Amino acid sequence: MDLQRRAFLAGAAALSLAQAARAASAMGTAPGPVRPTWSSLVNHYRYPEWFRDAKLGLWSHWGPQSVPGQGDWYGRFMYMQGHPMYEHHLKTYGHPSVEGMKDIQNRWKGERWDPDALIDRYKRAGAKYFVALACHHDNLDCYDSRYHAWNSLRVGPGKDVVGIWEKAARKAGLRFGVSNHAAHAWHWYQTAYGYDPTGPRKGVRYDAFRLRKRDGQGQWWDGLDPQELYTGGHAVLPDGIDSIEAMNAWHDANNGQWIESGPKDDPAYVTRWLLRQTDLIDKYRPDLVYFDDYGLPFGPVGLEAAADYYNRSIQWHGKIDVVLTAKQLSPEARFGVVQDVERGYTDHIWDEPWQTDTCIGDWFYNVARLNDKSYKTAEDVIQRLADVVSKNGNLLLSIPQPGDGSIDGEEEKILDEMTTWMKTGSEAIFGSRPWRRYGEGPTLPAVGMQNEEKAKPFTARDIRFTTNKGALYALVLGKPERDVTITSLAAGPKAGVVERVTLLGGGPLAHRRDHRGLHVEFPRQTAGFVPTLRIEGRGLV
Repeated sequence: MDLQRRAFLAGAAALSLAQAARAASAMGTAPGPVRPTWSSLVNHYRYPEWFRDAKLGLWSHWGPQSVPGQGDWYGRFMYMQGHPMYEHHLKTYGHPSVEGMKDIQNRWKGERWDPDALIDRYKRAGAKYFVALACHHDNLDCYDSRYHAWNSLRVGPGKDVVGIWEKAARKAGLRFGVSNHAAHAWHWYQTAYGYDPTGPRKGVRYDAFRLRKRDGQGQWWDGLDPQELYTGGHAVLPDGIDSIEAMNAWHDANNGQWIESGPKDDPAYVTRWLLRQTDLIDKYRPDLVYFDDYGLPFGPVGLEAAADYYNRSIQWHGKIDVVLTAKQLSPEARFGVVQDVERGYTDHIWDEPWQTDTCIGDWFYNVARLNDKSYKTAEDVIQRLADVVSKNGNLLLSIPQPGDGSIDGEEEKILDEMTTWMKTGSEAIFGSRPWRRYGEGPTLPAVGMQNEEKAKPFTARDIRFTTNKGALYALVLGKPERDVTITSLAAGPKAGVVERVTLLGGGPLAHRRDHRGLHVEFPRQTAGFVPTLRIEGRGLV
């Protein structure tokens, strides 16, 4: 990896310090030694020890799209006739030519939101850092935004949601992060400029197409410009489409891709994004920033944002002590920012720290998950945590909140069961480091992003290893019905000596060792899930 780093640094384009300073000044970014190039990010960045020790973060992926309780991407799909979210919107709120996403945003009130109580519950469940959603693809800034009038102080809750989360998290001693998804709003929102291709309102354009700032006179959004929210018509559905199939095909081809560049007809959109991002960093000084992007947003502008963040960290802490995450990075780029693997797995121990993010249900609250009891269980979460940590990663877990800001009874139960496991199992997780191999067992999750649905259930033969304070830990992912054999600890000339095996939360266990492995006698009735062994001896770690 050192050779990769040197080759990358040698081949990457660089700016002079004077050029970097001028660029930073022009964009309002912080000056400092880190320049907006990949080579400079790689040269200056070191992964903070707090992040390597933390292992588990909890995420409030909460915003206006939580209000309908229908799950993810409501602000896009409510404008696509034939989609279940369109049908829900029509029945519940009215036709999207009149009642649009802007109005759903104003329905977001958070009237039952108790951030201090939630943070306390998350901390007891093991969270060492907390992440607040700052802006999703629906383009509402959930904070006191200087450069974007559509924000949560003027729309919906009337509160600085990110600022309130930040105070609660820091008061509880947690590291604090924010997530920014707004780089994709400009193409994601183009369905709002469309129309029904069939039915009684065929051809009637939706609210984003029709409304301008002047139309808000006397309305709740008086003084706000809907075009700033909906980002402008960059890929507008043409007239004359007369079937739902043709409409869907057109959107898929013209604005349905994951586009990482900015709109060609509105370069100012990218500039505004950078101003909003640097404002967010300046106001809340987050320890972690999550970008929902493949690579950095908007190429060179994302590099500006990264350099700004790192230079600000140097001003705050005297060093770069923060984490910036992005997705689908080249191996070399992972030396400059932390790679996030959304809802996915890896099959090996990474040399550098990484993060996977997932949710116990849909990203935005979906009441169907409660009704049909389809959340991930606490056992699922702890299995996932053990797998990720054994491979040098962290887990960022979202607990969906309805629009009122509460969490439901099933989610409370999941968090309570996580809390119970942490009382005994936490020493195998927090502050740990990978062993010489991540684990063993027959269940091999598919490698990549967004492939959780392909994962098969873990068994008692699936074991993950960590090390901490001189001890080796073996986390048994399935519930053992009989004695467990750990083949990775088979006897051998260089295998070390096993002196003690302790079940965390239990006590010492009888064991024997031969050429097939370490055989551990489990109690006939092992309570809980993911039982964890502390294995002590000589030459094991």
